[in-house]
Amino acid sequence: MLTSGIKFLNFKEKKNSLVVKKKLKLLLQNKDAVILSLSKNYNNSFDKKDIKRYRKSSNFRIIGMGGSTLGSQAIYDFLNHKIKKNFTFIDNLDANKKKQKEKKYTNIIVSKSGNTVETIANSNILIKKKEKNIFITENKNSYLFQLAHKLKAEIIHHNNFIGGRYSVLSEVGMLPAELMGLNSNNFKQLNNIIKNKKFLNSLISNVSTTLYYINKKKFNSIIINYDEKSKNLFSWYQQLIAESLGKKSKGLLPIISSMPKDNHSVMQLYLDGFKNNFFTFFYVKEKNSLKIDNKKILPAQKFLKNKDIDKIIFAQKKATENVFKHKNIPFRSFEIDNRDEKTLGELFCFFILETILIGKILKLNPYDQPAVELIKKETKKILI
Repeated sequence: MLTSGIKFLNFKEKKNSLVVKKKLKLLLQNKDAVILSLSKNYNNSFDKKDIKRYRKSSNFRIIGMGGSTLGSQAIYDFLNHKIKKNFTFIDNLDANKKKQKEKKYTNIIVSKSGNTVETIANSNILIKKKEKNIFITENKNSYLFQLAHKLKAEIIHHNNFIGGRYSVLSEVGMLPAELMGLNSNNFKQLNNIIKNKKFLNSLISNVSTTLYYINKKKFNSIIINYDEKSKNLFSWYQQLIAESLGKKSKGLLPIISSMPKDNHSVMQLYLDGFKNNFFTFFYVKEKNSLKIDNKKILPAQKFLKNKDIDKIIFAQKKATENVFKHKNIPFRSFEIDNRDEKTLGELFCFFILETILIGKILKLNPYDQPAVELIKKETKKILI
């Protein structure tokens, strides 16, 4: 068990590095600003009382790019069974999208810099002065900061020491979570997990083994995801890993596979193709699963009698793991028992700590993205 709600099976070739252990200790002792945001000691730049007036809204629209929206999308999908509000996410540019009959939205516009071109373009087209608008951005003279003042909108300060992909447990993710009707305090699990020896030992061993695979030229980190509601959790994870570690000709390529659908496409390659991959299996127990109609079962399919979809999915996961073991393909496995804020907060902490540790040991800065900044500058040059 990783925690009470997460069963975790580490890689078979389990390694334990003293270097990783020391780095983790230093990371937690030095109170890194990003690490602080994972804890209950972090002060969000919004007051729950101040956003009370927005809670009556039924329809919310979050406009942003990358880490400005991916974390809140992950929360919304993973915990959708607890959420009664409607959230729409505008996280890309679509030149062909036709204007539809508009609902009345409360807009949440998120950009750390306040100058993200895609967010500016979408905000320009979509938001209206008569709507309720909340801007989460740095307190500086940016385009979106000026627009917020022009619209007399609410401005929530985006702390400049937290980059988008690490911001899910700051105001960027927690303000939307509160408006979804969730308790943001329940996501903050760092204070608990640093006292959990099983969690810390699993983290150290996992990072040590990942570094071992990197040294063995295994650069593809493939997610074998058996939970439809976790698609955006792994889109968030994909950005976290790729943008934090993809530097100086180093890094990991995170690839997301939707299961069991991908049994019928790329699984053949995973099993018998090139060997520079390692895998993460991910499954969430669905307690209210659809059941098979026994009356429609033919004798040849009697093994499906009295089964539900969740049992079939779990059987496919176990079967695939068994084949991976037989073929000596490296994998780790997460099985989630509780679909709640606490468990999701623990997963966010695990993946963020894992990423920072790998970056530090590879002598990379896990917090910047210098190559992406070049594209932003070139785009502006062309448009000018």
